[in-house]
Amino acid sequence: MKKLSKAIVATGHPLVSGAAVDILQKGGNAFDAAVGAGFAGAVAEQTLTSLGGGGFLLARTKQGEEILFDFFTDTPGRGLENTVLDPHFFPVTIHFPGSDQDFNIGLGSVAVPGNLKGFLHVHKRLGRLPLEEILQPAILLAREGLELNDWQGYFLNLLEPIVTHSTAGRKLYTIDGTCAKQGDHITNPAIADFLAQLPEDHGESFYNGDLAKIIAKDMQDGQGLLTAADLAAYKVIERTPLAIGYRDYTLLTNPHPSMGGALIALALSLLETQDMSSLRHHSPEHVLQTAKLMTEVEQLREKGINAQAMEKSGERLRQFSRGTTHISIADAEGNVASMTCSNGEGSGYFVPGTGIMLNNMMGEDDLHPEGFHSSPPGQRVSSMMSPSLLLKNDAVAMVIGSGGSKRIRTAITQVISSIVDFGIPVQQAVEAPRIHWDGEMMQVEPGLPLESLVALEQHWPVNIWSELDVYFGGAHTVIPNIAGGGDPRRGGSVRVIEDLKD
Repeated sequence: MKKLSKAIVATGHPLVSGAAVDILQKGGNAFDAAVGAGFAGAVAEQTLTSLGGGGFLLARTKQGEEILFDFFTDTPGRGLENTVLDPHFFPVTIHFPGSDQDFNIGLGSVAVPGNLKGFLHVHKRLGRLPLEEILQPAILLAREGLELNDWQGYFLNLLEPIVTHSTAGRKLYTIDGTCAKQGDHITNPAIADFLAQLPEDHGESFYNGDLAKIIAKDMQDGQGLLTAADLAAYKVIERTPLAIGYRDYTLLTNPHPSMGGALIALALSLLETQDMSSLRHHSPEHVLQTAKLMTEVEQLREKGINAQAMEKSGERLRQFSRGTTHISIADAEGNVASMTCSNGEGSGYFVPGTGIMLNNMMGEDDLHPEGFHSSPPGQRVSSMMSPSLLLKNDAVAMVIGSGGSKRIRTAITQVISSIVDFGIPVQQAVEAPRIHWDGEMMQVEPGLPLESLVALEQHWPVNIWSELDVYFGGAHTVIPNIAGGGDPRRGGSVRVIEDLKD
């Protein structure tokens, strides 16, 4: 007898989802598709991710092998004399709709990038298609170009002072002297050429060869911190995922030294003690319970109590992830991949001849509470990014992750609870209005019942947003063999491939 089996992809851009689907239809598995989507995202989601950024991929194979691939950034500076450092490092002001915000960019803001090496490592470890086929969708996008959609046009114009800081950036992202916008056609032939040589080079030039020398010289001449020794020493780390029970499920997520997974685990541990059976979704009682949970987790975090990472680490909290995108993939064979990547806001520096902008992880104030450039070289930076899986009876029940800095953990927790505790369909759960306690005010998306808003206002200061917003994350989610949920806050796109299996 034949049964219907589905491969499901949820990403932040239709072209990225299309790249993953193309690879799956050519016989690739979930890991091939995730890597191919990662390369395509570096072209299509140019303000959220980059081969010059960092990320994580949580994999579970059809045989049950579980691996967290950590290819996030390292602190730079191997071989430099700290006494002579005066990094090229300066703020730019980004004009968000609600307020202005300063970000630090320049050569001194660049941390050791990991995405390129991470994608290649995952493909070699778990992929099966030739790398040439994995790269083709991204190469085609870069060479033939793409039309900027609403989200990418919006993000590009928000970050205009950064993306157009250099001559290379202006060449890529300006048309007739103004920043490209929604509907404009952009190409990146340099990154297409770079990707085309990867099957032979395997990233050696970038980390150990000619490009590494060019980057190091640019950094030395321009008062950057990234050195050739940093690039040569960078390694992808395979970790055992953090596992925690939640009701009849097991959550697998990002372990120490990152913080996000442990904070989600802490939230779910507290939520599990609550009886949800009598609650109505988004009722005053439910919303109050969610809000109280958020404030309690934040209080415990401030006290240094964290389900795993904080109590085992004497290090200070360093957290990052603003400009971030997520990919969730389940293939028809039982393999799943949850991958979150970020470039921060970007440093403004493009590696010559590649079309790749490097990250600005060293310029994030929430990453460096003790002061910028205070961490020693070679240290893996911690992150709030939390690619996650939910298991039930040793089968994957959910693939989830999100962008959104400190909102990552609250976005993921709310989507998980909506599906597990209330049986909300995945797309509806992803689209449902969210709340977030920012330490001073309860941030609330529109759409909650009036009586629930009134209940919140009796306990906390409340700021009600006028529409669903990128601030609250982008939790692209897949329920294997059933459905996917693309988050409209970050251009969510779901694709399904149906196949009859014996």
